[in-house]
Amino acid sequence: MAYLRVMRAESFPPADAEHLERWSAFPSWGQETNYNLHMGFIVEDIRKGYARLRLPMRPELLQPAGIMHGGAIASLIDTAVVPALGAAGVAPTRMVTISMTTNFLGAIVDEDAICEGWITRQGRSIVFCEAEVTGADSGKVCAHGTLVYKV
Repeated sequence: MAYLRVMRAESFPPADAEHLERWSAFPSWGQETNYNLHMGFIVEDIRKGYARLRLPMRPELLQPAGIMHGGAIASLIDTAVVPALGAAGVAPTRMVTISMTTNFLGAIVDEDAICEGWITRQGRSIVFCEAEVTGADSGKVCAHGTLVYKV
């Protein structure tokens, strides 16, 4: 049984203009290269406590069986919550992943990966997040992640 994507964007309020401006340059922030640029992440939506990123399929991301590598998917999960945190008011230099659990439920084959990341609970210094990765065309859920960030 395949699980299909549930779009969550409408559940989160729009980010304010200040945070949208700051995070519109993510993931480059004026740098020629960094890990997120190397991976090819593209921000599609940012809201207060929510973000959606795309990872375009390309040959370098495939494992030998011809499916997207789990490490690429885990990186997408870890990165998708970053602009969600930023749009909720967390300073970009003040966040670090302290825990991440990823469950793989299926494979990404011959399509881009879409990841929605969102905040589930925010304290003064600890933020709990979740993320879900689906196939851009199929809508099938391939991975779910839970994350804890120190801010």
